[in-house]
Amino acid sequence: MSGNKLWLVFVFGLLISACSPKIQPKSTPAPAKPEKEQEQVVAAPEDKKFKEATISMLLPFKLNQINVKAPTKAEVEKAALAIEFYQGFMLGIDSAASSGINFKVNVLDTRDYNAQIETFLKSPELAKSNLLVGPVYPDGQKYISKYTLANKLPIVSPLAASMPQEFNNPNLISVVNNITLHVKKIGDHISKNYNSEQNVVVLINPKSSDDEVFAAPVRTYFGTMKNKNFSFQEYASVFSMEMKLQKNKRYVILLSSSNKNFVTASIDKLLKMQRAGLNVSLYGHPNWTKQTYPAEKLQALNTIVSSSYKVDYRRPAVISFVKKYRASYQFEPSEYAFKGYDIGLFFGGLIARSGPDFLKQITKHNYRGLHNSFHFVHDEQFGYINTSLMLLQYKNFALNTIE
Repeated sequence: MSGNKLWLVFVFGLLISACSPKIQPKSTPAPAKPEKEQEQVVAAPEDKKFKEATISMLLPFKLNQINVKAPTKAEVEKAALAIEFYQGFMLGIDSAASSGINFKVNVLDTRDYNAQIETFLKSPELAKSNLLVGPVYPDGQKYISKYTLANKLPIVSPLAASMPQEFNNPNLISVVNNITLHVKKIGDHISKNYNSEQNVVVLINPKSSDDEVFAAPVRTYFGTMKNKNFSFQEYASVFSMEMKLQKNKRYVILLSSSNKNFVTASIDKLLKMQRAGLNVSLYGHPNWTKQTYPAEKLQALNTIVSSSYKVDYRRPAVISFVKKYRASYQFEPSEYAFKGYDIGLFFGGLIARSGPDFLKQITKHNYRGLHNSFHFVHDEQFGYINTSLMLLQYKNFALNTIE
């Protein structure tokens, strides 16, 4: 692709042998020049140049559940995540291939089934990969961990927001920010912008198992010596907090829930309290960016949420990608297509520059993508963790990046 050989081997069910025929996709137009803030793909000196890389993708296409001749809408929707991620990834790899390196991409249908993954692990071909991408779900990542450790294979967890501690894999590359990183981002913003003597930090936590995932690191953050100077309180609801308000204090509320009914009722109650004189600012759960709440109400409460992604459709690079995606696939790119593109371009570019030892360089290269941004830190026990996050605030009836 783009004047280079970009080989694609499609494998459904079993990984084919090395002597099996390769399928070469049709050429696509040369990619637009990346923006300055995007990673530049720079070819290595000729004497050190790494000429071909093999990437294996393990995605849940679930083709065994699809009538290939006449697929139903429901069947196609089951495979949509994998298809869209794959399509975006291949466009990213195509852009990375512009440096002159060849990529061989093995595409494996895991069917979201560990027994199917096991069939791939028995093939010697998988162990020859320079990089694995997927499985996308935590159970699959746990299942494959021993294999990647034994074969010293770098493996990208592309979509799961799981804690790296769940996998205990030093070869794991966690792309999606875990909830502890979200809480730290919010906590640091509060510590930097609010005076501890004049503000009360309140955690509203209904205490379901999902709510506790967010609430636990909030307690830890404001329980450390560094942040203990803040007055920290916790209530099951905004209604139970109302009876214990202190005069002449500003309230910084962290709402741990993404249950829409609970959040809507909490927002309405906070607005009533604000109209009665309460000085309040609200920090929401990261999942709020995927939900719909009245923008005017969130704006009135100075609401801020953390997020690992946001697409600015005015950026030239985004416009270029959307046009390329439409031309290639006749569809609009989804969230997963954007994620796939960023992962393909970043890791493809890193491999093109650094060769098989690209992991030694991963913490040295920041990347502002179309959808995700990457800044990796290394933990000897848990692997490489993306710590790049942003804060979004409701202003002018829209979510705007403030940090």
